[in-house]
Amino acid sequence: MQANLLIIYSSVDGQTLKICNALTKQLNEHNQSVDLFSIDDFDGNISPYDKIVIGASIRYGVHNKKIIEFINTHKEELEAKTSIFFSVNLVARKPEKSAPDTNPYVVKFFKTITWKPTYVEVFAGKIDYKKYTFFDRIMIQLIMWMTHGPTNRDAEIEYTKWDRVHAFGEKLLTL
Repeated sequence: MQANLLIIYSSVDGQTLKICNALTKQLNEHNQSVDLFSIDDFDGNISPYDKIVIGASIRYGVHNKKIIEFINTHKEELEAKTSIFFSVNLVARKPEKSAPDTNPYVVKFFKTITWKPTYVEVFAGKIDYKKYTFFDRIMIQLIMWMTHGPTNRDAEIEYTKWDRVHAFGEKLLTL
């Protein structure tokens, strides 16, 4: 059966992929066929799909360049369909920055592109210092120190609110 829902993602440390896998499982349980691709593995053909979901994580304040290029290349086609975007970032761990209109990365993202998706969401990510390279750990600790987050080099904290991910999955079924 041809899937009519496509999820394309970019994940640096795996949390965005984990969210995408949860969404795919949830949608499959509702008999929604889903094709899931990393932006690195997708051939770019979105014509067979009715709904396109794009999920992207943040690293050092920006979304993956390939996601931005994909959106810019397919803007008209995306806007002619149901298109959804979600961002995964650690700033969203703060309740006052966990909505698309209050998350600084999402606000900045949509100021730099002209695509207008059907729906936008934001999820908090995960911090796992033991998994990072030395450079990433130091940089992320500095960012966390500046934003009053955890800096313990052994910290592993999943901030993703899975009930919000589930609600987003239910929303995808209605869009």
